[in-house]
Amino acid sequence: MGWLTKILKGSSNKGRYYGKYGDDRSWEEPRYSEDGSSGFDKEEIDCAIAFSLSEVDQKGKKVIEYESDSEEDLQCIKSDSEEDEQEEEDERRAKAQQEEDEKRAKAQQEEDARQANAQLEEDEQLAKAIQESLTVGSPPRYDSANIFQPFPFFFPSSYRICAGCNTEIGHGRYLSCMGGVWHPECFRCNACNQPITDIEFSMSGNRPYHKYCYKEQHHPKCDVCHNFIPTNSVGLIEYRAHPFWMQKYCPSHERDGTPRCCSCERMEPRDTKYLSLDDGRKLCLECLDSAIMDKHECQPLYLEIQEFYEGLNMKVEQQVPLLLVERQALNEAMEGEKNGHHHLPETRGLCLSEEQTVTSVLRRPRIGTGYRLIDMITEPYRLIRRCEVTAILILYGLPRLLTGSILAHEMMHAWLRLKGYPNLTPEVEEGICQVLAHMWLESEIYSGSGSDVASSSSSSASSSSSSPSSSSTSSKKGKRSDFEKDLGKFFKHQIESDSSSAYGDGFREGNKAVNKYGLRRTLDHIQMTGSFPC
Repeated sequence: MGWLTKILKGSSNKGRYYGKYGDDRSWEEPRYSEDGSSGFDKEEIDCAIAFSLSEVDQKGKKVIEYESDSEEDLQCIKSDSEEDEQEEEDERRAKAQQEEDEKRAKAQQEEDARQANAQLEEDEQLAKAIQESLTVGSPPRYDSANIFQPFPFFFPSSYRICAGCNTEIGHGRYLSCMGGVWHPECFRCNACNQPITDIEFSMSGNRPYHKYCYKEQHHPKCDVCHNFIPTNSVGLIEYRAHPFWMQKYCPSHERDGTPRCCSCERMEPRDTKYLSLDDGRKLCLECLDSAIMDKHECQPLYLEIQEFYEGLNMKVEQQVPLLLVERQALNEAMEGEKNGHHHLPETRGLCLSEEQTVTSVLRRPRIGTGYRLIDMITEPYRLIRRCEVTAILILYGLPRLLTGSILAHEMMHAWLRLKGYPNLTPEVEEGICQVLAHMWLESEIYSGSGSDVASSSSSSASSSSSSPSSSSTSSKKGKRSDFEKDLGKFFKHQIESDSSSAYGDGFREGNKAVNKYGLRRTLDHIQMTGSFPC
């Protein structure tokens, strides 16, 4: 518009244009002097203005046609423009929301990855700390020369509390086990109270142990060889145990010839020597303390059993000889006996009804070198049949309570035969004999000692005997030791738990009948029917 400026330069008054392209616009035309001294006419000015407006339109400015656009067209244009703007705004917002969601998801993934890496790093450091602390010693805490140097990373001072001393662990080494964290010197064995520095340890009742301390306290030891009982082929601890004494031993001792006591059945420990009897049996020292070794020691006991039967109103009228014999003599007599039933694997008593010659033990032997009995004196004894019973034989060397129970059993055989009971089945005859042996054991256990009559009888028998064993006989009377009391309970347990049909099942059936109907009515029923009452 440089030419327009030049055209208007000579005028003293300039026109002003307000740059508003709406309906409101104004133009203040220049004023001219009356004489028209400017030299430009109105037509030329209008032409210049029109040309100027055309230039503005070509530069991209909006030109509005005032006369051709109606009011309705303007409204339609405005409505379409607003709809387009709204759609663009909605698209923009949707796109912005999508971008925001993607940013949040990406941020969450980065946070999860960061936390996972942090946890992994912490676990690696913890494992490293445990490994290092378990492979070195445990010096006292708070020592400036402590070999447990701090980790290269920082833990807050209240981050970990020791489960042992309940103080802060701080920056030092620590162990993580049993659901807590520990100073290495606070994690101690419950047995020896020394710090556990091994890589592995054992647990019992939520208490830690060194593996060797745990084994010493909890791994079962053999009562025979005193070694730890080994594991079997599948890694399990396998051992045998006596059902009454609960003596634990390695299974191999059942095959390696380890001897058992012929009375209490306990195995011989490696640090103890059992007494060797002449017939090959072994006797432990506790059973030896009350053992009956010859017929002179057995006579007072025989009198006690006779008085026991008299107290039941079952007196044995015939004086039946009682002989104490060795195993070989008992086996020979058993082979020559036509009647009777025998308890396997070993018979320890026998009621004879045939005429035989039996070798009996006359005098108590003494203990020689190697824990063997020596100087045993025996004599042959000729049995003459005067009645249905010729003699009662008892194995020598058994404790008093076991000898007495065997004697009570054989006395019942003699009583049945002398009273004319018919031939009974093994279950009935052996069963009722076991009931009497069981009853005598109960009377001995609960009384604590023999009856006054038996005591006086044994005293008179001992005083009248010239045998040197009278003093040892008297020593077997009086207050019993705790082991002898347990021994009596064991013999009762043997009778009650016997698995044989004649001795075991017969006893249980007979004992049930006696408890229900009484001994007298049970014996009457046996005599009439040959069986136990139901």
